[in-house]
This record gives sequence, structure tokens and C-alpha cells, in this order.
Amino acid sequence: MRALITNDDGIDSPGLLTLARAAVECGLEVVVAAPAEQASGTSASVAAVGDNGRVASVRRTMPGLDAEAYAVAAHPGLISLIACRGGFGGKPDVVLSGVNLGANVGRAILHSGTVGAALTAHLNDVTSLAVSLDVGLDGPEPLWDKAGEAVRAVLPALLEMPAATVLSLNVPNIVDVQGLRWAELARFGTVQSRVDEVGENEVELVTAYSEDKPAPGTDAALLADGYATLTPLRSVGAEPISGLPSPAWPA
Repeated sequence: MRALITNDDGIDSPGLLTLARAAVECGLEVVVAAPAEQASGTSASVAAVGDNGRVASVRRTMPGLDAEAYAVAAHPGLISLIACRGGFGGKPDVVLSGVNLGANVGRAILHSGTVGAALTAHLNDVTSLAVSLDVGLDGPEPLWDKAGEAVRAVLPALLEMPAATVLSLNVPNIVDVQGLRWAELARFGTVQSRVDEVGENEVELVTAYSEDKPAPGTDAALLADGYATLTPLRSVGAEPISGLPSPAWPA
């Protein structure tokens, strides 16, 4: 089986290499294609750098990894789309996105480029997994190997699930992980942006931890308790509409 490995932290992120190695150890054929530059917070954007209608990609080598790798001048959503349309040597069987530096929990995952790449794969009928490591704003060194362990535990099960399944995996940045739990999305993420100051020609945003306590059983709560969490995600769809009044127009 063939896997696309991408992320939103950029081609040089250690988390990307961790994810690629875990996929290889699970027996997958790997191609790496990740943004040439940091692309966090880009959601499922299909924007490319430049406006000439072409997406630049440069071959790269990654230490200890015998696989094709490309630094792409595009957001991860577009990279995922290109891969699913056969742009990196054939449509992948699975898209793996991460390992993200920082958790992606709560409904704020809507904004994550890491999750956006996974949801774009889902739209193209490809199974996907977004992986994030809960490293805080001023946290200790990332335990990338712990994230790799979690991926190796989850990936075989994911590949047995129905086609186009998409999961979000969050791993606590601790040595003694309590276990792995299915979790619902929290209402908010653990880290939020707020408007700090509004000037004449600019708005200043700051990033801070949420002061709200997450509800029990949610991804944010379980992660804080030392559990790795798995959350099934669903992208946009055409659900039947019934029981709603029809607006009268024209009057």
C-alpha cells in the first residue's frame, strides 16, 4: 500500500520524518510531499505559492529514509489534493499528516493545516490520519518517538477500516502514556487566539491557553489526563434535508 506523508510544519520538521519512518515500519510504500515553508493554520486551503498556475516542487533527501521526498510551494490541503489526483506518482491508499508540533483538539481543528490535509483526502475517497503531539507553547522537548509508537499502534487498524475513514490522533508529550481512548471533540481547543489590541491600521492577536475546563470524555480532557486520543472526523457532505420550513422567495 502507498502512503503520502505530509504536514503543515514544513518539510524540515522532525515530526514529518517520524511519521514517514513509522509508515515504512508498518510496511507501507512512502512518498513525502510537504510545504517548503511553515503552513500552520491553513486549514484545507488549496493555495499555492506564486500565481503562475504551476506548483513548484523540489526533490529532497531525508535522513535515514529511502523514499521520494518533495518540498512543495503549497499548503498541505493542496498537496493532499495533488497526491489524490496522482500528482506524486500514483494515487495513495492513505494520507498521513503530521506529526504536528502541538495538539489539534476541539472544534478548532477546523483551522489546522494538518487536519485539513486529512479531510481533503477524505473528500477524494482516500483514508487518512492526522497526527499531533501535545507540546505546549513553552513545553519541554518534543518526544517524537512516542508519537511514532502511537502511529505504529493505530495504523494497522486504520488500514482495516472502511475506505475514506479519517481519524485524528493526539499523543501526550509524556513518557508514561496512560493508554489510547476514543474521544469526542471538545467545544474549544486548548490553545486559542484572542484580540489583544485594535489599532488604527491593525489588529493584534495573541495566543493563550483556554481558561475553560474541557468536558469529560473529550479529546482535550483525556489528553490532559495523559491518554492518547482517537477521534473520527467527517468532512463536508450532502446530507438530506427534511423537516425544515422553506423560505418564501420571491414573496
